[in-house]
Amino acid sequence: MTQPFQAHETPGLFQVLRPVSTEEILAMARKLIQRRFARGKALTTPALTREFLMLELALLEREVFYCLFLDNRHRVITAECCFQGTIDGAMVYPRELVKRALALNAKALILAHNHPSGLAEPSQADRAITRRLIEALGLVEVKVLDHFIIGGAEQFSFAEHGLL
Repeated sequence: MTQPFQAHETPGLFQVLRPVSTEEILAMARKLIQRRFARGKALTTPALTREFLMLELALLEREVFYCLFLDNRHRVITAECCFQGTIDGAMVYPRELVKRALALNAKALILAHNHPSGLAEPSQADRAITRRLIEALGLVEVKVLDHFIIGGAEQFSFAEHGLL
C-alpha cells in the first residue's frame, strides 16, 4: 500500500510532499469527526455516532466508559470519558453518572465503552450495568438512547439488538 502524501508550503518555492503517518491520519480524522459532534450538533443516525465512538475508543489499551450527553433535541452537549479502568474492566458508578447528567442538564445519553480484547460482544456485567444505568437515569427523566461496545474494528449496539 502506498503512503498518502501531505503538501507543505515552502516560502517562495513550490509545494513539497512528504509521507503522512498513520497517527497523523487518525488525528485528522478525529478532528473532522469531532467537528460533526461539536456542541449543538444533532445525532441524526447511529452510523455517525458509531464512527465517532470507533475513532475515540477503538485503539485504547484500557477499558473506558464514555458518554455522549444530549439535550432534549438529541443535540450534543458534550462527549466525555466518565470512567477509566484496566485492560479488562472499568467500574461505573450510576450515582456519578446521574450527577453529571443533571449538572449538564442532559435529557438523553448515549453510553459507550471499549473492549481492548477486540471482541464487541456484551458480557453479563455489561448488560447488568446498562439496566442499572437506565433505571437510575430514568428516575431523573434522562433517557438512555443506546449503549455501544467498541472492540477494535467491531462494534455492538444495544439498541440495534433490542436490548434497551
